[in-house]
Amino acid sequence: DLSAKHLEMLLSMVPKLSRVAVLMNPGNPSHATTLKSVQAAAQRTSVKVLPVEARTPQEIEKAVSAMTRGKAEAVIVASDSFFLRQRRQIAELAAKHRLPSISTRRESAEAGYLMSYGPSSADSFHRAATYVDKIFKGAKPADLPVEQPTTFELFINRKTAKALGLTIPQSLLISADKVIE
Repeated sequence: DLSAKHLEMLLSMVPKLSRVAVLMNPGNPSHATTLKSVQAAAQRTSVKVLPVEARTPQEIEKAVSAMTRGKAEAVIVASDSFFLRQRRQIAELAAKHRLPSISTRRESAEAGYLMSYGPSSADSFHRAATYVDKIFKGAKPADLPVEQPTTFELFINRKTAKALGLTIPQSLLISADKVIE
């Protein structure tokens, strides 16, 4: 779970952040853990957390409006295939409502989110291919160890930062795998 890291990165971009929304899909059982992680990290920083749910494109619009009404100053988008498919819609709405946004997938930063930080897709695919190779060579899937990602990528969208009037800290620029212009 990278939610605590996402909050930390948002705090470095928006130092006076006092309220962050967490966009979750109620159909995804892992999002309860994501919310708890953000809440635990936020408790250490005095940032208030506003949980918001959406499972359809129409609900995403309502959710972003709820974020605005709730005075959210940024949004963490929980990792979810539906949100990944709707990344352009979410990016446009976040920009319209001046909400810095972060998620785990680089495609989201490329679509207009402020940042993404998460496991490298290329590395994950490579590791999956290694598993497939072992299975084809006779290994039993149940005997193979579960591996956690080891390579993480930070993508920062400078265009979005500029549109939001945010200055990207040097520490994030140095850490970034790619800065999208």
